[in-house]
Amino acid sequence: MNLEKLNYAQRERIAFIDFCLQFVGQIARADLINHFKTGLASCSRDLTLYKELAPNNLELKHEDKQYYRTKEFRPVFTHNPEAVLTSLCRGFGDGLSNGLQPSNHCFDATRLIHPDSEVIATLMRAINNKKAVRCDYVSLSSGESSREIVPHSIANNGQRWHVRAFDCKTNEFRDFVCTRLQNVSEIVQAVSDNQLAANDMSWNNILNVELSVHPSIKHKKAIELDYNMLEGVLRLEVREALLGYLMRQWNVDCTKNASLVGDEYHLWLSNINELENVASMTISPGYK
Repeated sequence: MNLEKLNYAQRERIAFIDFCLQFVGQIARADLINHFKTGLASCSRDLTLYKELAPNNLELKHEDKQYYRTKEFRPVFTHNPEAVLTSLCRGFGDGLSNGLQPSNHCFDATRLIHPDSEVIATLMRAINNKKAVRCDYVSLSSGESSREIVPHSIANNGQRWHVRAFDCKTNEFRDFVCTRLQNVSEIVQAVSDNQLAANDMSWNNILNVELSVHPSIKHKKAIELDYNMLEGVLRLEVREALLGYLMRQWNVDCTKNASLVGDEYHLWLSNINELENVASMTISPGYK
């Protein structure tokens, strides 16, 4: 049996079985029924199919009619660790047969900012259809104003969601905080080519970033393990428009000689000399 021969719905159910066995240790037919709203016969076929794909991954215990992870288990799918933790926090995989409940064993960070789903939906439709939106925007510097923007991407800066868009008021590409958008509506007429993502140079420019353990750290291996560094360096490719957010989120010392003092500084931007005159960096710790 080959995964490539399965349709999308089948692969999704097989991935669910694989997830439950790997991270919960067991799965019952009821879990598949509750999650996918399918019938008993369909669930039995899925479990049989999974056993054909990975015969040594699970065993049925007849006393409780559940399938259990074996010692020989080898995952069929590669499950992204961050996606797994998010799923576990929301209850996916924790007490499956009883429906989705917040986990008692895995906790996500408390989120203080929650974008409005209707705002996000309107922005995404505009992005997909290359349309502008009309909105009221509340800025920290200038207060409330009416805007017409042409969005092309939505990004999380670690604290809040931003929409990257061409601002018709200033005739430049800018970031707008999604929660500060009000009365958002789509504009029917087509936008001009210069307002599209291809012309957002700061967004499209990819920078090479090197983060090193801050010289003030005594036990450097702890930080190297945190960030899975190779030879003491974490190398990243980051969009120019997002670089400042990343530096601020992780309290990266962006001085040329790693001179910031404080227990919060675990990282230093060691190739700072290659990243001068980047506009988004103005919010970075110590950047001049």
